[in-house]
Amino acid sequence: MNRFFWAGALALMLWVGRGHAQVIEFETNGLKYQTLTKSGVTIMFATLPQRLHDYAILQVAISNGSQAPYIIRPEDFTYVRLDRSVIRASAARVVVQMLEQKGSGSDVIKLVTTYENSIYGNQHLKSTNGYEQRRQSVLAMGSVKLKAAAAASALALVQTKLTPHESTDGAVFFLTEGKVLGFGHLVVRTSTDIFDFTTD
Repeated sequence: MNRFFWAGALALMLWVGRGHAQVIEFETNGLKYQTLTKSGVTIMFATLPQRLHDYAILQVAISNGSQAPYIIRPEDFTYVRLDRSVIRASAARVVVQMLEQKGSGSDVIKLVTTYENSIYGNQHLKSTNGYEQRRQSVLAMGSVKLKAAAAASALALVQTKLTPHESTDGAVFFLTEGKVLGFGHLVVRTSTDIFDFTTD
């Protein structure tokens, strides 16, 4: 009887532990980060202080510690405001196209400076397939508008297939008409889990 009790108690603890993953908060480089791990996949993010035209920007990093590949897309990120309105993150191509039409030199400087300040020196961020790897190939463009679009394409989180032990980082853009995201929830859906972060 005792053996069955302890086996049941252990199974219950494991089930409860798996169902209640805990969000961890920390600060680095002046930004507040939140991170959460489910099914071996870790998602970390911070809200960047700068906005780009009508977009609020999150800096996101994803690490696949599971045994299976995961496909991550910016469109899997939604923001739920206190009034229950939902904003879905824009696809990277939408932001790049907007900058091809409206981009300026200050957009390039703001994008690159803000994003690099958020990732360099962040000891929690170790990306195998992220911004630094994309940056080299796209920033040698010609016109100002093309440079702004190239900066966005280097920074933006794009659809990525992460094999086990791979990681990536990128900016996720929310069309907010130039307003801050404000209080709410960042919700990220993967093929196996829903990640829910409370934001302020």
